[in-house]
Amino acid sequence: MERELALEVVRVTEAAALSSARWMGRGKKNEADDAATSAMRAVFETISIRGTVVIGEGELDEAPMLYIGEKLGNRSEDSPEVDVAVDPLEGTTILAKGHNNAMAVLAIGDRGTMLHAPDMYMQKMVVGPAAAGLINLDDSIEKMIETVAKANQKRIEEVTVIVQERERHQEIIDSILEAGARVKLFGDGDVGAAIAACMPEESGIDLFVGIGGAPEGVISAAAIKCLGGDMQARLKPQSEEERERCRQMGLADPEQLLTINDLVSGDDAIFAATGVSDGELLQGVKFLSNNIAKTHSLVMRAKTRTVRFVEARHSLDHKPNLVWK
Repeated sequence: MERELALEVVRVTEAAALSSARWMGRGKKNEADDAATSAMRAVFETISIRGTVVIGEGELDEAPMLYIGEKLGNRSEDSPEVDVAVDPLEGTTILAKGHNNAMAVLAIGDRGTMLHAPDMYMQKMVVGPAAAGLINLDDSIEKMIETVAKANQKRIEEVTVIVQERERHQEIIDSILEAGARVKLFGDGDVGAAIAACMPEESGIDLFVGIGGAPEGVISAAAIKCLGGDMQARLKPQSEEERERCRQMGLADPEQLLTINDLVSGDDAIFAATGVSDGELLQGVKFLSNNIAKTHSLVMRAKTRTVRFVEARHSLDHKPNLVWK
């Protein structure tokens, strides 16, 4: 992939964020998601790639836009072939309620490098660069905390573990507290939480654990690869139908341990995210006077480990497709 793609794809997440931010706090999550997907797809058409959606909004009969298998980009003959993983609006419910941590996110990799994860549960664990390669998903939470504390040169009581606030995680939460570490709970949006665990100096988060969506896990893996962190995962099929889908993906054991290289193979990937509402790492869209809007984005590339924070001002008079209607 050409390095110029990194700055091209951030235009995609900026457009999705600008369009969906108009719906913040209005209680209409579907309208916000539709706005994000429409804007994202439109901007993709201006980028010189031959992209195939491998993580998207669902199958063709479930999602009219950005469905799995959809072709993206202007698809010129010399354009690179890439896998595309998208979540046009991560946190539709939190945006509808006016809460923090909604983002527009996407990842791209060379064709055939991203796991085609079905829409099911996935157990995940993420650490930053200092603890990369030191932790196994099958370790106890107590051992994980001890290892991360040593790697990050902290006392156990200074370690912070981020966990999604769900009933299924109560045993994990109790074990973290009993070990003497701190818990930070979040509602929705586990891509942002995974990234936070990979940037402990900026976020104060040392470890991400829990069960969430498999598609979000693949997108997270691309970001973590860019940051030099580590991730392990395991699909958690809830039915024989879901187990069969795993086998169709080429996983003889539907619940085998997946490393970061199983999720995103190869040595390159590009990740981009733009804040829609304020969060730990990114500021949300701000609508200013004179029909100006400001966005805050993160764009990264695995091959060079370059991490850019991009602040942009947009004149919406010159972007009529993003103006509120």
